[in-house]
Amino acid sequence: MNPETQNDIEQKSATETTKSFEQFKLNKQILTAIQEAGYQEPTPIQAKAIPLILEGHDVLGIAQTGTGKTAAFAVPILMKVKYAQSPHPRALILAPTRELALQISEEIKKLAVYTDLRQVCVYGGVGAKAQIEAIQAGVDILVATPGRFMDIYLSGNLVVKELKIMVLDEADKMMDMGFMPQINRILEVVPRKRQNLLFSATMSEKVLKLTEDFLEAPLKVEVTPQATPAETVTHFVYHVPNFKTKINLLGYLLQDKSVNKAIVFAKTKETAENIFKFIQRKIDKNARVIHANKGQNTRINAMEEFKKGEIRVLVATDVAARGIDVSMVSHVINFDVPLVHEDYVHRIGRTGRANREGTAVTFCTKAEVYHLEKIQKLIKMPIPVREIPQEVQVEETPFEENQAMLMEIDRQKRKENPEFKGAFHEKKAKNVDKSKRTEKINKKLIFDKKKGRKK
Repeated sequence: MNPETQNDIEQKSATETTKSFEQFKLNKQILTAIQEAGYQEPTPIQAKAIPLILEGHDVLGIAQTGTGKTAAFAVPILMKVKYAQSPHPRALILAPTRELALQISEEIKKLAVYTDLRQVCVYGGVGAKAQIEAIQAGVDILVATPGRFMDIYLSGNLVVKELKIMVLDEADKMMDMGFMPQINRILEVVPRKRQNLLFSATMSEKVLKLTEDFLEAPLKVEVTPQATPAETVTHFVYHVPNFKTKINLLGYLLQDKSVNKAIVFAKTKETAENIFKFIQRKIDKNARVIHANKGQNTRINAMEEFKKGEIRVLVATDVAARGIDVSMVSHVINFDVPLVHEDYVHRIGRTGRANREGTAVTFCTKAEVYHLEKIQKLIKMPIPVREIPQEVQVEETPFEENQAMLMEIDRQKRKENPEFKGAFHEKKAKNVDKSKRTEKINKKLIFDKKKGRKK
């Protein structure tokens, strides 16, 4: 079903006037937990989604990270599941990464603290034995990454016949990470009669296809235009010539005392490691780094230290770009322009959360301008440009790095225009033509000598 054209999918605005969680007629235990968790009034996504979910509708929620969407589905799920019953789960929440799964699990723990509901979180990267034992002890709400869910199900240690509610969170990220085959397998084994909730920050073609397979007569709730940065974030870009200048600029920015908690995003784990080593050596020895090669416990511990304010700088790849709810992040620094353009919104969404102001800075080389322009088109606004401060040493670009950037620019141009041959091709063609002319002249000289005429 196409959520943009079907009459059954509608924008709900009447609930925007909801100013109190009491209006949802929640039970006392949940209301008390909400109050203790620090929620004063529903956010727009909560105000729109909670009543629809309580009424039993399938819901398609389009909302940026940091808008309170976890509670938007967790609160009504707790109300609908009500209390512990059978040993098998009645609600399943799927998340693309273990970090997001753990965050959702922690949020549910806070909101369910005065109930007897049992929730278990399962994810890859660690042994499954303890997770299976937790499931077998009884579970009402299961939070899982798709791969680990299927592993446990296929091992015969998970019964899904009592599932009544299923949630796909960060659906666009799931599609980007290639989870569609696992999602399709999960849809084959869970009960057909269930309530479905899908939340995404953007509505890509892949997500649109997923909604057609997953949702039935859904109601759409959207609290902000798709793929737009939060208004509380001031963002700008520096055009830099090379990697070394990026490092110098990063060091300069991190020495500013106003940067009290910063996430530095890199596009590869190798770059993240290099940045981390530089920061530890020159700026802050207590910095941390998380990426796919780091062990699960290392990543969890680094995130916990960052949340508690024990470390000031966290370096990360896009594995941490979504769903990580860390309060009071003052700055996000995009050391590299993200290649997945939607990730720009998710990266800078780590700051400016809960109506607090934040700053997002992006470093852009000539080979990254292509992606910067795509991002600006996506967010429908230009990103302001700032000049590199005079105090920052601007380095000469090494020959190899410059060649690599030129080749990348050629690749981008060929992507836009398949007939484009490339600067390297043109240069090669000129050399070939020159070589042919030289060869022709030499042949003529040889011929003339044989004829006895000197030219």
